[in-house]
Amino acid sequence: MQYTIAYDNHNRLRLRCGDYVLTREKANGLTEQLLELQGVRTAQVNFRTGSILVTYTPGARQEILAWVGGLQRSQIPEVGLTAAEQADDEFRRDLEQMLAGRLLRKLIPSPIRNLMTIYRAVKYILRALDTLLRFEMDISVLDGVSIGVSIAQGHFKTASSVMFLLAVSDRLEAYTKKRTRLALSEQLSLNVDSVWLRCGADSVKVPFDRVQVGDQVIVRTGSVIPFDGTVCDEEGMVNQATMTGESEAVHKKPGDSVFAGTTVEAGTLVVEVRSLAADSRLNQIISLIDESENLKAGVQSKAEHLADAIVPYSFLGFGLVWLLSGNLTKALSVLMVDFSCAIKLSTPISVISAMREAAEYGATVKGGKYLEAFAEADAIVFDKTGTLTNASPEVSDVICFNGFERDEVLTTAACLEEHFPHSMAVAVVKKAAAEGLLHEERHAEVEYLVAHGIVTHYGGNRAIIGSEHFVFEDEGIPRTPEQTALMQEKEAGGSAIFLAIGGQLAGMLVIDDPVRREAKDVIRALRSRGIHRICMLTGDAESAAARVSRELGIDEYVAQVLPEHKSEFVKKLQQEGFRVIMTGDGVNDTPALAAADVSVAMSDGSDIAREVADVTLCRDDITVLATVREISEKLMHRISSNYRFIAGFNAALILLGVVGVLPPGISALLHNGSTMLIAAKSMTRLTERQMD
Repeated sequence: MQYTIAYDNHNRLRLRCGDYVLTREKANGLTEQLLELQGVRTAQVNFRTGSILVTYTPGARQEILAWVGGLQRSQIPEVGLTAAEQADDEFRRDLEQMLAGRLLRKLIPSPIRNLMTIYRAVKYILRALDTLLRFEMDISVLDGVSIGVSIAQGHFKTASSVMFLLAVSDRLEAYTKKRTRLALSEQLSLNVDSVWLRCGADSVKVPFDRVQVGDQVIVRTGSVIPFDGTVCDEEGMVNQATMTGESEAVHKKPGDSVFAGTTVEAGTLVVEVRSLAADSRLNQIISLIDESENLKAGVQSKAEHLADAIVPYSFLGFGLVWLLSGNLTKALSVLMVDFSCAIKLSTPISVISAMREAAEYGATVKGGKYLEAFAEADAIVFDKTGTLTNASPEVSDVICFNGFERDEVLTTAACLEEHFPHSMAVAVVKKAAAEGLLHEERHAEVEYLVAHGIVTHYGGNRAIIGSEHFVFEDEGIPRTPEQTALMQEKEAGGSAIFLAIGGQLAGMLVIDDPVRREAKDVIRALRSRGIHRICMLTGDAESAAARVSRELGIDEYVAQVLPEHKSEFVKKLQQEGFRVIMTGDGVNDTPALAAADVSVAMSDGSDIAREVADVTLCRDDITVLATVREISEKLMHRISSNYRFIAGFNAALILLGVVGVLPPGISALLHNGSTMLIAAKSMTRLTERQMD
């Protein structure tokens, strides 16, 4: 495909292929092909201008240019319009029809055109009367009166212009809300076009929307389960962290339930469809997001109350100007310009756009009011395990005693522990595998004593591995004071298991739950953004809590805490005047999550924690917390900035109208134009997207 390079700098490349060389469907297909190329970060193709915009990783430029140059248009697949593109087209058609209708009305004789204006004005006037009959005063009254007074004065063009601009504002508001809802929902969409159905001994590929309840769908390794259902044949491992919070893949066999949106990591499942897409559990989550604008931020509710409260003052200004000047045209300028329209429109658009942006970074915010609370918070409480740490124990040290070698100790420990699935056993086996220490089975049948350890015969000797209590107290393995002192020193801040062979202490394996590598940076970022109190709660021992606290620079921690005490700690901070963010992942964190001003659940948290939390993370990375804090703060700044602009600009319009510089029609045009501009500005990003 022929092209010219229009821009080439900073790993950003724009190519021009000519106007309308591609259809909309081909442009969508080319975008998908580009995104699949190695090194391509983002891709946008404009079918009208034939523009291809690509950002890429260093070193990928030549491969991209060579691929585009060798591409034939016949090789580009056609991809249909997305819901967002359909919304764009619908909005554009609406505007084109409105503009065409307005131009065509100019060809209609003036008397008929005036009658049409009166007819269109009736709905605004009736809406205003309905509001007044309910003893309320809001923007609809202002619109109805300004249109009615204009018609009464014979200013039909002014009334028509006002109604046209109001209609455009209504279309813009509906479009922005629909567009942001779609963007939010797409974060969790399945993007499945077709599925494989089992038909007797055969399988057939059918469109996604043709599947019915009771059909049997075949889902293979690496595929997303498209429907809620029950496994009726085969078995496999399913990653359902997005739905239940379980971090490890779960074994699924006939009779087990599976959920739409989860992924088969190994094996093949035949799933009998229990509910279709509209009724799936995933769709319920999407519906929650879709309706989240009803959970308004306090600032949004305040904006609406403020907007309605300003209306009576607009009428007061109208009356005063008319009384003092005797000029109804000047007085009408006050009604043509109101503060409430822009305030009432820009604030909810700002809020829902911020929610969409947070979702792009991997945080699902369940309502705008939680972004406001996030911005106002000045304290954060972390659960330790699974939040500040990985909740994945690792062997940090191997200490040998009585002449035993390190490799022998680790190999023997792994040989014994590999038979049992608990987390510390897994840590030992992983450590041996990482160091290439393979072993042959040289022990007799093992006996596992719950909460104690393992007993077996290894190489002709009795071997035991387990806790300090089990090895030294129950089994009576001797140790010297020097060995005891070394054990206490090495175990500080972690846990340990002990290995004894033939009645002698062979070694000690220290096991830690390592701190997340991003945790320190996150805490530093939160502190720099006004979080003055950073606390940690954990059920772990004092030594482990102290180690993590020192490493991360945490202000306060409480160890060996019970679930109800976590909630009490949050309430204590609130009584001290703090607004608190609580971050956790387990069932034991839910009382504290519910008590906090705003709560966050981790991506691999328990189902109930994710249900209770106000914000849920969609990826295992707590840097999202700092990003949500940034978005929420910038959202509040944007809303304040919008208020200042609306107040200043509209006050200037009213003043110019009162002194006779601007006629009512021009004032209305400038007012509504500024309202649409401030709404469009409210849709823009608050942060610069960081590419992975």
